[in-house]
Amino acid sequence: MIGGLSIENRLIVAPMAGVTDNPFRRLCKSFGAGHAVSEMIIADTALYARKKSLYRANFDNEIAPISAQIAGAEPDKLAEAARFQIDNGAQIIDINMGCPVKKVCRKLAGSALLQDEDLVARLLDTAVNAVDVPVTLKTRLGYENGRENILRIARRAEQAGIAAIAIHGRTREDMYTGDARYDLIREVKESVNIPVIANGDIDSAQKAQRVYELTGCDAVMIGRAAQGQPWLFRDIRHFLQTGETLPAPTVSEIKEIVLAHLQELYAFYGEYSGCRIARKHIAWYTTGIPNSNAFRQAMYGEESTAGQFRVVDTFLTAHE
Repeated sequence: MIGGLSIENRLIVAPMAGVTDNPFRRLCKSFGAGHAVSEMIIADTALYARKKSLYRANFDNEIAPISAQIAGAEPDKLAEAARFQIDNGAQIIDINMGCPVKKVCRKLAGSALLQDEDLVARLLDTAVNAVDVPVTLKTRLGYENGRENILRIARRAEQAGIAAIAIHGRTREDMYTGDARYDLIREVKESVNIPVIANGDIDSAQKAQRVYELTGCDAVMIGRAAQGQPWLFRDIRHFLQTGETLPAPTVSEIKEIVLAHLQELYAFYGEYSGCRIARKHIAWYTTGIPNSNAFRQAMYGEESTAGQFRVVDTFLTAHE
């Protein structure tokens, strides 16, 4: 449960800019993810009219409850963005205080906010009071190593009325290097009464089970590991329910998944953007298949969706 809304299970798709679009969220849910959070939009009304932002705010045919992530450093604009997403169909608002990339942190958004706890408090209070739906928080352990402040942030979030908190087990300084640290996530779980979601380095069914044991968390959130293998949610769910490890999908099964995903991307984005956005997904799907490096270089040269679809089909068919 998140703020009174029922979530099908304890497996959540992490919000990833440029990845967790409508087709990818629906695909992961079809493989057993119980919940998914959208790509973030920046809390600036000038961005709402941008085509990219409108794609990120598309929830058509998505399984409820729909969660929309927003990011920003100005309370009034954050509140406005929250209301915009509610009007657009979101049932949960998620605030990003975890993104470590420079272009977000330069705007004092994402994980950069963790340097200013007073501003964090104002943002959380304003966002929660702006909407009548649950508001969740995605964050990190702190801005830099040695100054981890996640315990104070989590307690303040609970005080503000945040319905759940997802914690990536790294600081902003870590970016994505080193290993995720789960000890502080456990401390948060022991210090607050709202659901705590563990995130970071969960790349297998066995690792998911281990993270549950290490943190006592209420759910796990999976991001990068699902790129090119959305069936990971099916594998984890099956293992948690039965203790059995499912066999890896065959190339024939992967081909069916990839081609269906490509068709969804082409329909969603259109000819030009669909072809280009699909490239990274194709690269992820084909990693580890013999001769995939040469295939990817040829695939990148395809400028049409029809040509791209054809070369992917041909390559995967040859490896069945």
